Amino acid sequence: MIRTFDYEKVPIVEVVNEILIDAVKRGASDVHFDPHDEHLRVRIRIDGELMDYSFVPNTLKRNLITRVKIIAGMNITESRLPQDGSIKTNLKDTNLDLRVSSLPTNLGEKIVIRILDYTMSLKGLEYLGFSEKNYRKISEIIKVPNGIILVTGATGTGKSTTVYAILQKLNSRDRNLIAVEDPIEMELDGINQVKVNSDIGLTFANCLRSILRQDPDIIMIGEIRDVETAKIAVRASITGHLVLSTLHTNNSLNTIERLLDMNVERYLLASALTGIVSQKLARKLCSKCQKLRAVNEYEKAIFKTVLGIDINEIPTAGSCGACSNGYKGRVAIHEVLEINQNIRDAIADGVRKDILRELVYKSDVTTLLQDGLEKVIAGETTLEEILKIIEFEDEGAVDIKDKDNALRNAIIDSVKSGNQPDKKTSDKTNNYDDSVNYKETFEEKTEIPELLL
Repeated sequence: MIRTFDYEKVPIVEVVNEILIDAVKRGASDVHFDPHDEHLRVRIRIDGELMDYSFVPNTLKRNLITRVKIIAGMNITESRLPQDGSIKTNLKDTNLDLRVSSLPTNLGEKIVIRILDYTMSLKGLEYLGFSEKNYRKISEIIKVPNGIILVTGATGTGKSTTVYAILQKLNSRDRNLIAVEDPIEMELDGINQVKVNSDIGLTFANCLRSILRQDPDIIMIGEIRDVETAKIAVRASITGHLVLSTLHTNNSLNTIERLLDMNVERYLLASALTGIVSQKLARKLCSKCQKLRAVNEYEKAIFKTVLGIDINEIPTAGSCGACSNGYKGRVAIHEVLEINQNIRDAIADGVRKDILRELVYKSDVTTLLQDGLEKVIAGETTLEEILKIIEFEDEGAVDIKDKDNALRNAIIDSVKSGNQPDKKTSDKTNNYDDSVNYKETFEEKTEIPELLL
């Protein structure tokens, strides 16, 4: 529902305050102020989905943008260059911890406000949605005295939340913990936190060199962004330090490949890498209105192929006043890889990608797709959400047999498009038989990725 304000009676200061407070109360992660010819469109992102919130007249657009920049400590006279700012205050008994970014566009400045919420980190690692198996593995990984542990995923998938939760778990009086961040997103008692400032030469790499002379036990690097930082982080981890960091990759295999592409020496990476936690976020089903529905042949084949079990019913979204289209909140989907000796040897020896893939995904690892499907069965999310955020091509555990060729093609095309195959295709594949030739039915299908052959 679009919200309207009486701009003749309500000052722009109060309008901005109300937008921010309401966004926080609704559980939004971001607030967007998008300039248009006719108005300034305000949108909020809830559970990963952007939705219209309000429209501000063009006559007040500049006033609103200026107000946001003032409280964020940004330069209100500069509108030609991007800027960053932050807001940390209390409004109407609501604590606000916000990051503000401005971007000049052809229609004026676009402002995006990121709402930081680290209540899950403060609760602890056990509240982040890890399965029992994955929680046990990550608990073992963080016990090692040295090495590098990476939390990976796309922007906005909760990497910082997981890293902070791990730091909370490791934070004790007998350890010296130092974190290098840009920016410092959450202040933690007992941890020495350094804010990177590239303008004066205080980069991740320069900080790390000095930190190694500060007698650290555990080092946290906000993000590995360049070759120099990657190399120093790896070298620090093999000299008796435990290093935590984040990286923008999709899964465990991509993480290893990315570090090798950053020219990290193979023998160092093989020795240093301890564990990789890859994660994505899916919308969480509302517990009050979710219901069961029967699976079709395609969905049944997915569960059978990936988990090896027969599923006849899965939960789906309902609708009630307490949620948004059947979803409320988000749930994390994890892949936790503990680096074993076989994988270390393969990295050091420079084996082919297909061999490394087999070693990674034939080890004791639950892939993102497997973890997601398990959470579908548990009623935490829906199959539609999982297939929207995870592609078969990214998964090493998918192995659909040749005899199921027609069904395999239908599943892959369905996943790629985000939709179920049309009825004509469905009718021809629902009751497939080994003796039937489906070549004509699927002759126009795209080539099957090598991973699925």
